[in-house]
Amino acid sequence: MSRQALGKGLDALLKQTQEVLNNPTVTRTENPSGPSVQKLPLDKIIPNRYQPRRVFDEAKLQELAQSIQEHGLTQPIVVVYDGGLDKYEIVVGERRFRASQLAGLTEIDAIVHKALTDKEMCALALIENIQREDLNPIETALGYRNLMSKFEISQTDLAGYCGKSKAAVSNSLRLLELPEHMQEALQDGTISEGHGRALLMLLDPSKKESLFQRMKKSKMSVRQAEEAARALLQPAAIKLPKPPEVSSFENELQAALGTKVEVRYGKKMSKGVLIIQYNSLEELDNLASRLKTKLL
Repeated sequence: MSRQALGKGLDALLKQTQEVLNNPTVTRTENPSGPSVQKLPLDKIIPNRYQPRRVFDEAKLQELAQSIQEHGLTQPIVVVYDGGLDKYEIVVGERRFRASQLAGLTEIDAIVHKALTDKEMCALALIENIQREDLNPIETALGYRNLMSKFEISQTDLAGYCGKSKAAVSNSLRLLELPEHMQEALQDGTISEGHGRALLMLLDPSKKESLFQRMKKSKMSVRQAEEAARALLQPAAIKLPKPPEVSSFENELQAALGTKVEVRYGKKMSKGVLIIQYNSLEELDNLASRLKTKLL
């Protein structure tokens, strides 16, 4: 099957599912193989094998369970029937399913698809979670990569399906270039996606690790992280040795004045600054007197 055909199939599937979500009472007699809304026993439902979400926040699940107890489930989950197992596999809505279990429900409203390919299940699960912004940055990036691989679609097409810009998809995928422990920090919320992009600015592993440790210790903002990354990108200044005549002049003047003296100059040495240091007001007065004596 061509990429174009796969894309059209995904587009039609998304529209079909959205139609039922918007109008759950719609009859499907004109398309018996299309999705329909049913009330299903929870013990007949199994999780999605392609679930992009890897982390389920227990506190948020409890909050959702309480909301379901008080107000009911506001949106059906999406499932597909597996005749071999005689079960309904979740395509979209595993958080709602888990929270319904916690809420003590025995059945749940579900949009039932008669048949979906593995690719379609993967696509629906990812896109719904992305559109709801339910995934952490690494889950989103892994989902993008998985979907592009399975569905053989471009970043541009994927961005259109998910309602994101191509740049957003590209930046998300680049997070998978980070070392595993930095990806774990993105998953548990230690650092944000913006911090991850700042780390990607650095190609040197040691500089990247140094900035990562600073991020964790100082809780720097994304803007501060970007500025720190830019600073690390700047080449270290090479301090050239001073010509012997300049060093000799500094030493002679330092001996005469009894304090540290430094000559700073440009590339051609025709212009510069003479720096005479002092450590107290008394030392400044002594320097001034000695200079006046020399000049007068």
